Formats: sequence, structure tokens, C-alpha cells
Amino acid sequence: MDCDAFKRSHYRLKLSYLAILLCGMGSVYYIYNRASGFPEPEEYDDDSGLFNKLNISNQATRSMQCSCLKTSELYNLEDFVDATELSEVRQRREVEYQKHLTREQSPLQQLLVAQPNSPLMYPIQGVHAAPLQETFIPGTPFLKSTQARFRDIGREANASVTLSVTNGVLAIKNLDSDGKVEGQREKVLSLSASRLDTLNGLLKSLTYTSSLYRIKGGDLVHVTFEQYSATFPIVIQQTPIPNLSDPGQDINSQVTITTKTFLRYAQLDRLIESIRAFYKDIKIIVADDSFKPQPIKGSNIEQYIMPPAKGWFAGRNLVVSQVSTKYLLWVDDDFLFTESTKIEKLVEVMEAMPELDVVGGSVEGNFFNFKLVYEEGEDGGCLSRRMGNYQSIPGIPDCHLTGGVVNFFLARTDSVRRVGFDPRLQRVAHTEFFVDGLGKLLVASCSTVSVGHQPKGQATGEEKKVLDQYWTFRIEKQEEVKMKMALYYFKNRLKCFSP
Repeated sequence: MDCDAFKRSHYRLKLSYLAILLCGMGSVYYIYNRASGFPEPEEYDDDSGLFNKLNISNQATRSMQCSCLKTSELYNLEDFVDATELSEVRQRREVEYQKHLTREQSPLQQLLVAQPNSPLMYPIQGVHAAPLQETFIPGTPFLKSTQARFRDIGREANASVTLSVTNGVLAIKNLDSDGKVEGQREKVLSLSASRLDTLNGLLKSLTYTSSLYRIKGGDLVHVTFEQYSATFPIVIQQTPIPNLSDPGQDINSQVTITTKTFLRYAQLDRLIESIRAFYKDIKIIVADDSFKPQPIKGSNIEQYIMPPAKGWFAGRNLVVSQVSTKYLLWVDDDFLFTESTKIEKLVEVMEAMPELDVVGGSVEGNFFNFKLVYEEGEDGGCLSRRMGNYQSIPGIPDCHLTGGVVNFFLARTDSVRRVGFDPRLQRVAHTEFFVDGLGKLLVASCSTVSVGHQPKGQATGEEKKVLDQYWTFRIEKQEEVKMKMALYYFKNRLKCFSP
């Protein structure tokens, strides 16, 4: 045996001895606990105030002040709102934020702290109920008394349990036993019996029915037995109907290539020519807001004409709305497909990790991967953008999870539609899509797939005139920057942004 093998064997032997020791200690504790009965709650007085600290900590996450990471660019977003309107805008934002919380918050987000050594057995997760439909509660509370008078199951005594909810009613479906039930189909249900097995028998047919129709929500069931109490959640949700996309047999039935163009028909023609060199049959969808639209030649190409200079994100929304495949590939109109533009590799990654929504490649080695660091604050959130990745994807070493990627990415069509592109962003916008998708989109970047970029500064004659006109619209004006920052302030409820 070599030295390393000996060390590993010796280490495993140590772990075995430790496991036996811990098992023996646990057995002694179990025997002792069984002999002495469950300790009463008074023996667990919270002298350290731990439970209070937990509750305070949970509340503090909603009332703390946050700050953005300090860089050379740090925007205090209130500075981009007209000072004469700031107070009114702030009030309107708070009203909309409260409505947002009504839509997004749930009782299931409440911090719950379990008592030590409780004699109650109850479900801690996985209880689902469709709205307004009576639902049996699986893993219903099972009671085991800590008091000596109940240890002899044949002895007469008065055992009772109380259950309560807020957003629905409780009931016992099977009333054939000898137990007493009060509050049937009400928010508070009380059960009592002379025997614990009778009480547990009643609990096996416990049902819950929500009172209001909501497609998603929750409730908390509070249980009280003797000196003990427990709380467990019920998820109230209308089960959604699946919306599946048939991937078909090849890349042409899986992916649609999408782009947006404005004036740059020469660049668009080169892009299409490069696509057809590698993917001769794949569908291409183009949104076009040029002043004098020109027909785009080629097979399996759809061109959608927009109002002149309508804008970048409006065009993205338009093309995405027309995609019927499972995935879309976004490219700019001045990219070029090369031997390294392997769409199939991106599809393989998405299929291997169904949780992914977006996976990007590189544009001639430029990945533009960035992380979004977000903190909530009482008077608005704080958002910072930092270049880099979160972590690599297990089993796919060339791909990393990140917050945003370059303008060359494959995405699930339905995921992009759920987030959308704000049409008010007309000239320069990219990060904003990933900001709106934070917490909704799982994003990755893979280094093995790239696309080329058409060289700049080589145009002459009429093409150069067109590009000069294009750049007068492409460059972001100061008033547009101000509008974008004001959007961050109101729509995303941010108080600062560090790009």
C-alpha cells in the first residue's frame, strides 16, 4: 500500500470510530429521554434571546438601509428625478410598491422557529391545496402526550388539540369516532377525546379549504396541544397547465434566429449570408424600424416593419412575439457567423440543464459576463453590476452561471416573453433586460461558442453616409440617460445603481 492510500484508509477508520461513538451517545440520550419523558417547555427558556434575535433579524431585512458598491460611476437615482416632482413621484412609487408586495408576498415567507423536543408530528413542507377545493392534509399532526396520565392509552382523560388558519377553513371528514369536534368548516377547529388514539384518528381526516380564489398564495396552520404549539405552511396554488414546445428533429425546428435592424441593410445582408453558409434552412426573423424600409431577400426570412426609429427594445419585443420554436438565438445585425458559431452546442447545454433560461457565447472573445448584486432597503434597493461569474456548472466545465451576458445568446422563448423588453429604452439598452429578469432568469455563459463581428471603419461612399446617420441615433443622449435612471428609480424601486 502506498503512503496516500494508507492515509486514506486511516482517515476512513477514524471516521468509522467517530460514527460509532456518536451513535452510542445518541442511543444513550434516546433511552434517557424515553425514560424521563419529553421535557416541558419551561426547561427551554430562551435565556439568550435567540428566538427574538431571529425574528428581529427577519424583520430587519425589510427595514434596513442598503448601499451600492462604490466605484467611479455611482448613480444616486433620486438625482435624475425632477426636484419639483420628487415628493409626488416618491409617494406614487410607494403606492405601487405596496401593490407589488400584495401580488408577490405570501404568508409562506414568514419566519417559523420550531420548538425543541415537541411531541407534535406535522408536515413541514409539501402541503398543496387548489383554491376553493377541499384538500386532505397529508402527514397530519400526530400527538404524543408528555403527561403521565396519557401514557396508559386505556386510561380515561381529556385530550384536546386546537388548529387555526387565516385564509381558509378546517374540517374533519370522518366524524364516526367518539371524539368531539367544534368549529367544523371554520377558521378555528377544536378537537377533544378521552383517548389520544381517538384524537389522532380524527386528525387523519383533517381537510383544508381556502376561502378566496387566488392563483397563488398560502396559509399557515397553527396547532396547539397541551403546552406545545407548532405551525406549518399550506401552499395555495392553481395548478398551471403545461405549455410545451416540440423540439422536433433538428436545429431548424428548435431555434429561430432573431435580430433588429435600423438603416444598416449592408451589414444585415452580410449577417444573413454568413448564417446561410452554416444554417441554410433555419428561420430568421427581423424587426425593421428604418425610415425607408427595404425588402430583405432570402428564403425563410420574416421581416416586420415598425414605425420609424421606434427603438431597440421595442424591436426585440416584436421579433420575440413571432417566434414559435422552443429557443431563440439573439444576434446583432452586424455580427458574422463563423466555424465557431455552433448553435447546437448552446442547445445541448440548455437541454442538459432545463433550469437554464439564457446561455450566452462570446463575440470575438468578448463575453461581457456580469453579476448583479442587489440589496433591499427601506427607501429603495441598491444594485451593483460587477464583471465575472457566480460559479461553474457541474459537469459542463466550459460554462458558468452569471447574471448577464453579451448580445449573443440562446434563450427559452417563453422565459424571454415573461420578462420582456421595456420599449421606452430606444437607443442603448442591454443590462436592463437582465435587471428586470433578476430572480426570474437563470443565466449562463459558455466559452466554446462564439460569433464574429463585422469590422468597423471600413465603409465608404453611400454605406458610410448611412452609418453616419445611424450613429446619430445610436449614441445615447443625456436626456435618455436621465430617463433610464428615472426608470431604475421608479420601476425597479432602486435608490442607487453602480454599473
